Amino acid sequence: MNVTTEFEYLIIGAGPAGLQLGYFLEKANRNYIILESGDSPGTFFKNFPRHKKLISINKVYTGYDDAEINLRWDWNSLLSDNEEMLFKNYSKEYFPHTDALVQYLNDFANYFSIKIKFNCEAVRIAKDNEKFMIIDSNGSVYLAKYLIIATGFTKLYIPPITGIELAERYTDISVDPSHFVNQRVLIIGKGNSGFETADSLIGTAAVIHIASRNPITMAWKTKYVGNLRAVNNNFLDTYQLKSQNGLLDATITTIEEFGSKLLVTFNYTHANGEEEKILYDRVILCAGFSFDDSIFDESIKPELAIDNRFPSQTSEWESTNIKNLYFAGVLMHMRDFKKKQSGFIHGFRYNIQALHKILEHKHFNQQLPFEYITANPDSLTEAIIKRVNKSSGLWQQTGFLCDLIVILEKASTVRYYQELPKDYIDDSEFSKCDNYYTISLEFGYEVEKIADPFAIERIHKDDADNAHHSAFIHPVIRHFCRNTLIAEHHVIEDLASEWLEDVHIKPLHAFLKNHLRIQACLPTISEM
Repeated sequence: MNVTTEFEYLIIGAGPAGLQLGYFLEKANRNYIILESGDSPGTFFKNFPRHKKLISINKVYTGYDDAEINLRWDWNSLLSDNEEMLFKNYSKEYFPHTDALVQYLNDFANYFSIKIKFNCEAVRIAKDNEKFMIIDSNGSVYLAKYLIIATGFTKLYIPPITGIELAERYTDISVDPSHFVNQRVLIIGKGNSGFETADSLIGTAAVIHIASRNPITMAWKTKYVGNLRAVNNNFLDTYQLKSQNGLLDATITTIEEFGSKLLVTFNYTHANGEEEKILYDRVILCAGFSFDDSIFDESIKPELAIDNRFPSQTSEWESTNIKNLYFAGVLMHMRDFKKKQSGFIHGFRYNIQALHKILEHKHFNQQLPFEYITANPDSLTEAIIKRVNKSSGLWQQTGFLCDLIVILEKASTVRYYQELPKDYIDDSEFSKCDNYYTISLEFGYEVEKIADPFAIERIHKDDADNAHHSAFIHPVIRHFCRNTLIAEHHVIEDLASEWLEDVHIKPLHAFLKNHLRIQACLPTISEM
């Protein structure tokens, strides 16, 4: 083996998550290295999505000049202190080509001199004397006190179907529609990869069925961008308008060879147990990916969650069973699976910023960053209104990240913290305070109770007394005492999401005036 090298932090994976954390570690002058199996950053996006179109939006023209506000509609940029390194300088397309993202990630790494070792695949991870030992494919050995896995999902999820080995894989299926002329095709999986594949075959395949156990869920209904997106849903028209294609809610039990074709057995979800066998020319597996834990020694394998597709994590994104093992990027989505945006760049970039703050506080005794604000209703109202009208982190991670106001003991000021995970606040010393507030942006209705998200009864724009019935995104301020909710205030929704009028500001001021009490906090809070 080669000579052992030791680091404070070792990150595995130089995709957008690894680069984002590398940026913060570089700024903090920490001793770190990123190991990347490919020959450049962002190698995943050289191959995926297979049809080379991102579904992460790139809205360049917003009418705003403020870079922070514009990040609300820029889902591809990483966070940095330089506006040159924004994705809008690489593409003007609303749904960009993957090549633009790969180029952007390469330039980001070079611009900020992020320390990466390429062509270096981690093949084994062990732990000895409180330090991780990582061996790469070249035989080099690295020791690290803190290990961060930022690989994303590297293993194709294989559902438990008898004969699934007969299916072709999304990862290597042909993207040339002419290879499917007049064929009957079954696609397993109702995610965006399945519909992306189906949409590309509409013009050539004779019949396309898309199947999974559960019905589709539309992103425009759930506000979760990982559900089916409109850019991929042309197939639905062909199904509903009798164009030979079908959407099947069914459990697939077997796939078997039948001459030159494949015979698939379905148990329908909504047909009183009906079973049917259908012949196809090809079956394509598009059931998504999962976390690969095979490189971990048995003694330090992280616990898994959500059908073993994610590593189990605390509110600090640390492994629930392996100390000092953290996760960044898509893997963070375990904490808000299918609810918020941690599985995507525009969500996890803020998570990683919060993770870095937490690591600095936890391991290097650095205070979590905060701003002192005068402890009166005028100052706090002004600060809150400014943040909800500008913050991109609160906008992207609705209800998951929040700002925090802590009332200090016998002080004329409060501490204002930005964009911390709500779960982290609940689990930390902050929750022991006698008097604190959280500020978040949230949608105001339960998806399951809305039949048609385009026909929601909205409250009158001047009806501040019923602001808590606001359906669209709006600010929510909560007052806590030792993790117990004392009061909750909703700022009424606004079509442009600009909360600048008296109907927004005056009720908030009255709420703070009524609830703002300088109470004692535990001594530990002064150390946060």
